[in-house]
Amino acid sequence: RIAQGSQVALHFSVALENGVEIDNTRSHPEPVNLVIGDGNLLEGFEKSLLGLRAGDRRTVHLPPEDAFGPWNPDNVQLFDTVQFVKTGEGRPEVGTMMEFQDKGGGTLAGVVKSVNDDVTEVDFNHPLAGKNITFEVEIFKVTPAGQQGIKLM
Repeated sequence: RIAQGSQVALHFSVALENGVEIDNTRSHPEPVNLVIGDGNLLEGFEKSLLGLRAGDRRTVHLPPEDAFGPWNPDNVQLFDTVQFVKTGEGRPEVGTMMEFQDKGGGTLAGVVKSVNDDVTEVDFNHPLAGKNITFEVEIFKVTPAGQQGIKLM
């Protein structure tokens, strides 16, 4: 059974509750391999795998809190539209994803939500924040924690 530290070979798909598919590993020739707890899957997705074994299939409906998080109005920021023109980027277009430098020197991706002559509104929430997600998974192989490097003869 899948537990923390298990290595798992699986195929999965992620869709919005209206059926629009966001991601799918079934187009890969081989299942995806990951270790439960290594951060490759969101915690809510990993929790839905616990206890499953090879051959199992599961469809899980996850609320925003267990998927990409709730939509946070504090993650919407306003910028002077003139700033974009001055940097040579020109006037941004609604729907454009842009990278911004954060205070720590890293980058944050934001989506332009609205633009007028004075103000440009940018949403830094994950694009799937606030959305209910359907997670479908098929388990092909489970290797218990600590046994990944053991070869049996």
